[in-house]
Amino acid sequence: MSYNLLKGKRGIITGALDENSIAWKVAEKAHEEGATFVLTNAPIAMRMGEINKLAEKTGSQIIPADATSVEDLTNLFTQSQEVLGGKIDFVLHSIGMSVNIRKKIPYTESNYEYFMKGIDVSAMSFHKMLAVAKKLDAISEWGSVVALTYMAAQRVYPFYTDMADIKAMLESIARSFGYHYGLDKKVRINTVSQSPTKTTAGTGIKGFGDFFDYANAIAPLGNASAEDCANYCITLFSDLTRMVTMQNLFHDGGYSTTGVSNYVMEKLGVSGAE
Repeated sequence: MSYNLLKGKRGIITGALDENSIAWKVAEKAHEEGATFVLTNAPIAMRMGEINKLAEKTGSQIIPADATSVEDLTNLFTQSQEVLGGKIDFVLHSIGMSVNIRKKIPYTESNYEYFMKGIDVSAMSFHKMLAVAKKLDAISEWGSVVALTYMAAQRVYPFYTDMADIKAMLESIARSFGYHYGLDKKVRINTVSQSPTKTTAGTGIKGFGDFFDYANAIAPLGNASAEDCANYCITLFSDLTRMVTMQNLFHDGGYSTTGVSNYVMEKLGVSGAE
């Protein structure tokens, strides 16, 4: 059901690699809610994905951009305003990559060159994106920027290796930049900490399937789906959340505040579970 929450709003959506990605679902929902937007991703990722299919489905234009390049980001925000006919109202940052994880390098033996690459792609790109937008005054007052994160920024998940540190930096950027952008232009910046989700990126992490099942057993509502996450992002882009900024918002079915579930205790054979 559509409520036209984003009617007349313009946006930029990054990271829509394929139909399993959260960004893809966000684009579909934003289109349903009346928004117009451009899609963007790094040229290499676009060759691997199916972004043209999404662009056709949502009537959107694609503007390739390497999020680590200030020049590319400047072109992205400049061209997006031209294509959409005005300032940007919402931005989704859905970019994450760890070479150390891809190469199965243990956290304590991290390759620092790979580590820095992960920081640049997954966290520093967020700062660059916000800095370019602010310099160009490209985002409307009361506009909304959302970045996707994960609870490994607060708690230890050994298989998440250097990406945990990178996500912690991403969340810090959201808070710090959120203060300055909010003070100057009323732009709100938040991160959404999503459940383990069966995306192309998520399922590439060692042991993901087992952890997905574990989190699902802990969370009283179960794991939040990519579609549910998209719905949540839409509310953050809308005017219904005008006073929400600088927050890390858990969207995980209650997992982050549940110590243990009866189901898990029973599986462990712990007596006295009720």
